[in-house]
Amino acid sequence: MTAEFEGSMGPVLYFRGFSRGRMRLAALVIRPISEGAPAILKAAGVKVKPVLLCELAGFAAWRFDFSIGSEDGGYDYDDRFHAVEVDVTSDMRIAFVSCNGEEEGDLGRTPSERNAMWRRLGDLHEESAFSLMLQGGDQIYADEVTRGHKLTDDWPDHAPRHASPAELEDLRQFLRKGFARRYLSVMSAPEFLRLASSVPVLSVWDDHDICDGWGSLKENRMNSGVGQTLFRAAREMYLLFQHAATEADIPELFMDPKGRSLGWCHHLPDLTVIAPDLRSERTRHRIMGPEGWHGLRQVSPQGGQVLMVSSVPLLGPRLSLVEAVMMAIPRMQHYEDDLRDQWQSRAHREEWRDMLREVLRLRRNSPVTAISGEIHLATRAEMGVGENRIHQLVASGISHRAPSKGYARGLGWLAGLGEAPLPEHPIRILPLPGQRQRYMAERNFLVLERQNTRWHAIWHLEESGATPPLPLTTDA
Repeated sequence: MTAEFEGSMGPVLYFRGFSRGRMRLAALVIRPISEGAPAILKAAGVKVKPVLLCELAGFAAWRFDFSIGSEDGGYDYDDRFHAVEVDVTSDMRIAFVSCNGEEEGDLGRTPSERNAMWRRLGDLHEESAFSLMLQGGDQIYADEVTRGHKLTDDWPDHAPRHASPAELEDLRQFLRKGFARRYLSVMSAPEFLRLASSVPVLSVWDDHDICDGWGSLKENRMNSGVGQTLFRAAREMYLLFQHAATEADIPELFMDPKGRSLGWCHHLPDLTVIAPDLRSERTRHRIMGPEGWHGLRQVSPQGGQVLMVSSVPLLGPRLSLVEAVMMAIPRMQHYEDDLRDQWQSRAHREEWRDMLREVLRLRRNSPVTAISGEIHLATRAEMGVGENRIHQLVASGISHRAPSKGYARGLGWLAGLGEAPLPEHPIRILPLPGQRQRYMAERNFLVLERQNTRWHAIWHLEESGATPPLPLTTDA
């Protein structure tokens, strides 16, 4: 946290679990060390004592842990009541967002332009409350964080082979402050706090939460002292700002108690939400490592709908042809990392098949819908046919400006070639309800609603507005 941030931030609400009609929550508050402990938080008629998570550059991060029931309706903080939609046993609404930033100059954008879709999402919450907000990756764009330090000014094109422990420690402190500045700038925006103080958040990270292409970069960069220092700083700040957590909280919050993979799973009434970690164990030759796969294979839905948050789209077009063309053209080879990020890359094809088989395993007893961001477009896909088909919903991004419509049309043409990594389960990329093109080049977010046990999805597009509802389940 840097001197450029003034005042306090929060509360930001985080989902911890639901049982016996009560929702377990955490609330994060950031304030200057000189001001001492934060204001009183009261939940269910009880004053909650805050826990100090860390201090950095003159600021302190505090967490309140508490639970509330429907009869409480919310919590009080600093003489203000924050309503929370606690009842998730019947009808409920979930918001999904991704790609909250841009690679260059994000902190210098005009707030009203940058946060326009956040404001629209907040208006929807005022009309009919969300019970949960899923963040599907790239909650910040940290690509500029490495600039200004001699060890990382040229990252990732160059990383010094030899850096002393003192130099790396200096870099770590520099990066921690840089990451914190990004998070504080994004999370102190009124449009974000309007939602996050009342809607519990569940998040999973993607590459821009670390640096562009992390995991798909050359391994001598990522495994260098500089690369590992970057990853550790990003991880510490990710835990703090996206989970209100430290390393000590990992066994409680994630499927891997040792934290080598930061994937998580939560069970709610007639709903299981899963988010595998596609970055912590990633290399150029794999997307998930042993711990990530072990955690996913232990997931057993307890009935109802399964939502899988895959930060990189699980169902997508054939990319092998594009990769072959790009690698044959020297000036296009710098896009290789972007293609390797995808499940559909030829480098990950066997692992992609393994993941699709896991999704089919989950589908034996529950409908499965995959939700993704990452591509700065809105689209959808289906794998299989009939009642057993699996939906893929892509909503990206909440603040990242869309690429050109020509790019979207080209990607749509590629998707028309078809794909079937599992021959008996073909994949089709389809237009959003009410649209003709497969990919929509507009900023967007997604709303998932359960009404009378049936789920449907609605995309909200910046220019085109809300789509007609897409049914995800048809049987009561």
